[in-house]
Amino acid sequence: MAVAEPAERRSRAPWVVRIVWLVLPVALGPALGAALDPRSAPVRTVGSVVAWAAWAVALVAALVPRSTSLTVARLVAPAAALAALWAGVQDGPSGRAAAAGLAWSVAAAAAVLAPATADAFVDGSSYGPERRFCLRVPGRLLLAVPVVWAATVAGALAGPLLLAARQWAVGGVALVAGGALAAIGARALHGLSRRWVVFVPAGMVLHDPFGLAENLLLPRRMITALGPAPAGTAALDLTQGAPGLELEVDLVEPIAVTTVTGRRDAATTQAAALLFAPARPGALLAEAAGRRLPVGAVRAEPDQAGDAPLGAGGGGAAEATPPPATSSPS
Repeated sequence: MAVAEPAERRSRAPWVVRIVWLVLPVALGPALGAALDPRSAPVRTVGSVVAWAAWAVALVAALVPRSTSLTVARLVAPAAALAALWAGVQDGPSGRAAAAGLAWSVAAAAAVLAPATADAFVDGSSYGPERRFCLRVPGRLLLAVPVVWAATVAGALAGPLLLAARQWAVGGVALVAGGALAAIGARALHGLSRRWVVFVPAGMVLHDPFGLAENLLLPRRMITALGPAPAGTAALDLTQGAPGLELEVDLVEPIAVTTVTGRRDAATTQAAALLFAPARPGALLAEAAGRRLPVGAVRAEPDQAGDAPLGAGGGGAAEATPPPATSSPS
């Protein structure tokens, strides 16, 4: 099988992000600068330093697409849009400058949050002929993600800005507590950037620390069909309630799947068909077809024999799911 091209040659998404981010200071700078002008000199200085530092860090992330870079970009780009919105309601900026800054920052955030961008960035961490595709956010976390993002950004900014405003006691507390909160939030959000399906020469691997206790290798020889899940399928649901189109992969025989059932708990189940929810199902199926995997109609009612959780006498089911040697989390 031919070695896969680098992610940057397969997708224009990183270049779109780089271009809109390079132009962002020109579009947003006048409005943000005018909004900061009435503030005290220390606040203006800290605000400017923070803005330029955040822009530079996100630019480096865009230039070096990795799963970590995706988390950085997802943190900073929406914050730029929020800063543009704040600048727009201040007295300093003109209406035209405020509108230009807001429109361009929203476009930058949209480019960063696009599914194609997520796929290109996580694929930047792949090795050789691997190809990675992001999984969609679990349904149970859809409301929590914006809250965690807001807490992370606020925690990072509150301390420096309060200290610049000479609020020494409150600023000192915010600097320490906010820094800790930002670190915890960033780590939690990074977990969403480490959920993917990866195609390897041996088949495909499901890598989802939120739902699987260990990476799940699906060998090429065991895959009988891969396609959109039919209504009423009996396949084991690994989507965690993610909205959108679900894909189903059918196997020759049941394999052991160890799912996360709690913070420290896991359960092993036998399954001959699995459901998962990639961010771009069409692109994933096209990649699978290019790798000569059996893409097409799946069984309406796949055989789920032995789908009860295994006890101590599981008969060595754990050996049915060897850890993939070709995929390393990043």
